[in-house]
Amino acid sequence: MKQLIVLAFIAISWVGYSQKSKPTPVTSQKSKPSAEASRKIQIKVNGEKDTTVFLIKYYGKNLLYADTAEMKNGLVVFDGKKQIPGIIGLLLPGQRYFEFIYNNEEINLETKGPDFMKNMKINKSVENKIFSDYIAYITAQKVIANEYSFNREKLNKEDPEYTIWSAKIDSVSREVENYQLKLIQSDDNKLVSKIVKLSMDIKIPETPKKEDGTPISTDFAYHYFRDHYFDNLDIKDDRLVNTPIFHNKLDYFFSDKMLMQQPDTIIKFAILFLDKLDQKSEMFKYSLTHITSTFEKSKIMGMDKVFVMMGERYYCSKNSEGKSPAYWMTETKQKELCDKVRINLNLVQGVRPPNVTLRDTTDVVWKDFYSLKSDYTILYFWEPDCGHCKVSTPKLQKLYEEKLKARNVEVFGISKAIGDDFGKWKKFIAKNKLSFINVALTDKLYREATEDARQFVPKFTSLEALNFQDTYDIASTPRLFILDKDKKIIGKGLSISQLEDFMDRVQNIKDAPKVIKEDKESDANEMH
Repeated sequence: MKQLIVLAFIAISWVGYSQKSKPTPVTSQKSKPSAEASRKIQIKVNGEKDTTVFLIKYYGKNLLYADTAEMKNGLVVFDGKKQIPGIIGLLLPGQRYFEFIYNNEEINLETKGPDFMKNMKINKSVENKIFSDYIAYITAQKVIANEYSFNREKLNKEDPEYTIWSAKIDSVSREVENYQLKLIQSDDNKLVSKIVKLSMDIKIPETPKKEDGTPISTDFAYHYFRDHYFDNLDIKDDRLVNTPIFHNKLDYFFSDKMLMQQPDTIIKFAILFLDKLDQKSEMFKYSLTHITSTFEKSKIMGMDKVFVMMGERYYCSKNSEGKSPAYWMTETKQKELCDKVRINLNLVQGVRPPNVTLRDTTDVVWKDFYSLKSDYTILYFWEPDCGHCKVSTPKLQKLYEEKLKARNVEVFGISKAIGDDFGKWKKFIAKNKLSFINVALTDKLYREATEDARQFVPKFTSLEALNFQDTYDIASTPRLFILDKDKKIIGKGLSISQLEDFMDRVQNIKDAPKVIKEDKESDANEMH
């Protein structure tokens, strides 16, 4: 448990986390009232027994239950007024289901298994009739294009027939594009039109050339595609959130297929996209939640910075109405998230974290890491009774003694040594011959500071240092941070063997003999 020291008349609060705090996605949306008296969704599935069936709906990539009804003689009817526009489906026993478009219109469908989509007959639904014809057309054109591609693959690029087959493939592509554009322009307010437009590829123009005929940039096509990626998305149409197409589009953009998986890059393009959206919209809610939770859970070092920056800018800020843009969060959840963001603002890559000044094993001498003249500093939080620390700490000592010390890399160990832990801490240091710097919130210091912290703050130390577990969000140990010469964070959350690899890279020392052998099971337990 974290012990908290406070100055007289000053309260410092903290929140402990047993698991990562994160924004909770809303799993349902209220349907908008309609003037229509009836909006039935009637489906006949020939050959099905009487049973309970479910209407399911998309919210991003997730399929959620939307309604339940009894199917009699293969016929089931749902009240469409309860539903919201999007891609929905009928779920049958045995996890069998088929999907269709719902956009506030009466629907009458008839089909049979096992291929429900192929056997679909649309008795009533303008949207689904258009979509069905579109799918049939695209499928037929794909067969033709695949045949042309198969014939072309048999030839060399120099063969005249190769050019002929390429022209045929291009012709199919143009026909498909013209069909799509005609569909979109026929009624651009239909949901099917928005879905088709969103699924279309961005047309990249030819690379501009210099006067000598050489391309102005070898990366032109990528940059154009990236910068125009969302051109076919109607950012004002929340209906698209209720389709997997929108989720897939969003997910692809922020993946390594499009963007370098580096926190500042992700943050830059996340803000560019999110700031275009209406903060009261479902699209904003879904996009912000997806980006934030995705990178909070990322295994890539440093990606927690995306979570922190999204939290500070959108969850913990105030809009013109004096409210958080994250309107869907409860006050309790928002406070938990913002408390975590507040702490971790000082713990992300590129930031100089708060100094820690505590006593060494003499319980008299104060030491801090800001004053170290090392090229790199390893902040290492550990405890003598921590099972994983008993494994990783001797490894760190070995690495320090045999490699890091000679390279002007200092290790600054920080512990809590209250009560019996003070003796255990000193004994562990002596037994394992730890030669790197070790300081702790000692029992004597803790008791005296609890009585009156003003005798130590600010003369010897700070409240942040005395409350280092809260300051550094130390919920479990061991935990380490890697700092550069300016004491800015450049890495964290590594095992000792990963730390060795990291330091070899940042110090540009190639083919250096390894001091610590990789042990995946042990390394997994060391990382925090």
